[in-house]
Amino acid sequence: MPSLEISELSILIVEPSSFQQKVIRQELEQSGCNEIDTAKSIEEALVHLERYSADLVVSAMYLPDGDGVELVSQMRSSEALGEIPFMLISSEQRPDHIDPIKQAGSVAILPKPFCHADLEKALEATLAFIDPEELNLDSYNVEALQVLVVDDSDFSLKHIARALENIGVQKIIMAHDGKEALAKIEEYEFDLIFTDFNMPNMDGEQLTQHIREHSSQPYVPILMVTSEQNETRLNGVKRAGVNAICDKPFSPDHMKSLMVNLLS
Repeated sequence: MPSLEISELSILIVEPSSFQQKVIRQELEQSGCNEIDTAKSIEEALVHLERYSADLVVSAMYLPDGDGVELVSQMRSSEALGEIPFMLISSEQRPDHIDPIKQAGSVAILPKPFCHADLEKALEATLAFIDPEELNLDSYNVEALQVLVVDDSDFSLKHIARALENIGVQKIIMAHDGKEALAKIEEYEFDLIFTDFNMPNMDGEQLTQHIREHSSQPYVPILMVTSEQNETRLNGVKRAGVNAICDKPFSPDHMKSLMVNLLS
């Protein structure tokens, strides 16, 4: 079990509404969180984070000086703030608005109003991300695993790579689309491939088909990490040969469970 407790998390709530700040604070306190600060804008949040940092940022989507996408993008572009877990709480449901948050590597996206049980799961995912347990595999030395991560989003690549590094994986090679991934597959032998679905040049389904039918590594396990929700398209990638599908945002524990199943 992680050595860090929920009560030890330092949390920054970024929410322009004083009422919503109070609601979120009460829910966090009910979960045992004690160290909670608030900000009402991107500017105020970034100033706070530069001065005090945080273990978790919980943000609304719409803020007076921008939105949650802009906030998490600025965080991910900062060397000091780039690895702080980010949680969105919003009534926004439009995929084109939510997807950038998923791509940036959030630990959770909760609706307004949210269920307390979902908040608890998100806090547990935060703990697993910042204080992870190493992966244990019967048939593999985790430090020797060679993993390919394919995603057109630099934020997603870094988020997945960090999650893998946190559980002991050291040999990680990255590619930005399917065509770049195929070049890496010709150059290296991989124990596992993580791929996004929607990418330019060659998407995850086309990449999977090529690996299964034309590559020198047709049996390598493929784990798709995607925000795609269309069941018809997801069934297509399963038929193409993807071994498992993991939603964005994902919890580190779920990722580990999938890896154990694929590599056992």
